[in-house]
Amino acid sequence: MEGWDPNTKSTLTQIPLLTTKAGPRDGAAWTQRLKEEYKALIAYTQMNKSNDNDWFRISAANPEGTRWTGKCWYVHNLLKYEFDLQFDIPVTYPATAPELELPELDGKTQKMYRGGKICLTVHFKPLWAKNCPRFGIAHALCLGLAPWLAAEIPILVDSGMIKHKDDAASSNKS
Repeated sequence: MEGWDPNTKSTLTQIPLLTTKAGPRDGAAWTQRLKEEYKALIAYTQMNKSNDNDWFRISAANPEGTRWTGKCWYVHNLLKYEFDLQFDIPVTYPATAPELELPELDGKTQKMYRGGKICLTVHFKPLWAKNCPRFGIAHALCLGLAPWLAAEIPILVDSGMIKHKDDAASSNKS
């Protein structure tokens, strides 16, 4: 955690670490891992709300907990930009981090792969590998998606690649 700003360090230390090394094919161990994932997500969400920093909602889209969907948002120039968020848990999880997808931003930035998968290769993947199996979904959101949104959304807005929903609605009316 050397070189990290104090706020990131503080946030990260408050997200519970996971202990069960299990993936979707591991039966009862996966069920235990999912319980730990939910506990970490709940803690992270509660911490964000208490700090007035609520920025995502996700839930498992299937009973197995292998597909997740939701929304994330970023406030830029006092305007809230909201995006669909989705990802699948890889069969090699937790050794492999989930690939977070923002489908509506597909093709709008170079820091994204086909299908709207955000680029986490250089900075996040080595960190994930070093902390496997202690990191989970909440950690991927905190250390992967949050910094990506902070770096990319202002650039996309300022370049005109994305428009606020109110701007888009008013330009459609005229």
